[in-house]
Amino acid sequence: MIAAIGTVLVAMIAGALRVSTPFLFVSLGECLTEKSGRINLGNEGVLVLGAMVAYATSYHTASPWAGVLAAAVAGAALGGVHGAVCALARVNDVAMGIAIMLAGTGIAFFLGKPYIQPSAPHLPSLPLGFWSDLPQVRSALAVSPLFFVGLAAAVMLHWLFRQTRLGLRVRIVGDSADAARALGLHIDRTRLVATAAGSALAGIGGAFLSLSYPGSWNEGLSSGQGLMAVALVVFARWNPLHCITASLIFGAAGALGPSLQTVGVTEGYYLFYAAPYVVTLAILAITVRPGRALAGMPGELSIGQ
Repeated sequence: MIAAIGTVLVAMIAGALRVSTPFLFVSLGECLTEKSGRINLGNEGVLVLGAMVAYATSYHTASPWAGVLAAAVAGAALGGVHGAVCALARVNDVAMGIAIMLAGTGIAFFLGKPYIQPSAPHLPSLPLGFWSDLPQVRSALAVSPLFFVGLAAAVMLHWLFRQTRLGLRVRIVGDSADAARALGLHIDRTRLVATAAGSALAGIGGAFLSLSYPGSWNEGLSSGQGLMAVALVVFARWNPLHCITASLIFGAAGALGPSLQTVGVTEGYYLFYAAPYVVTLAILAITVRPGRALAGMPGELSIGQ
């Protein structure tokens, strides 16, 4: 019994490190976007498109890191479209985000059909389990370097918002458009850049899915992780460092089903795999209530108006 519990814990920790990585990148990207006063529900499409572009680029260049870069560029391009269109009069952020989500997934499905079968080079893993003699532990603790890139990105974003003039401009634009105009800040340009940069991060999250874990390209790859990132940002209170904790929680929830399977627990298979969605609904139910202010929420967000 104790051995089984230990096995599940190790599997959940290892699974959390893997599964949390795309959540981390998409939530950081959405955090940056929302800090500027814009919502981007299209990051689900960006995640899928990034996964396809990364896999295709890695296949043709034999370089998975080139695939990561291509995914970031593709994400920035799609985010730029979202930011540019949302700057037009009477364009709703949420409606445009849904259109971008559908466009991103549609383009990825159409262009990605030739890459479902071919095998592309994967990103190398860091052997964090080198200290163990058990092959199961060594395999479980083989972590993608993108996880640590995500941690560094969270720290850099936190520093950007707190210590730089650029971060201050993004926060002012997101908190009060009137104050931004009074200071002579270019609101649309700031939001465009923030949205494109945020979507670039989401694209890298997609690259992780296709080049690291699960490490393949198919049309059901994301499982709604881009949409769940919106709830994750609310849970993190728009703080990049808190996005790390929130991503690990979501990652652990996503790893629950596979972890229990390692010890032979198969009853309630689909229920355990639904854990991330249950966590998402619980977070929204607890934190988002009528008449209750959300600490840290930028004042210009559509959900706050």
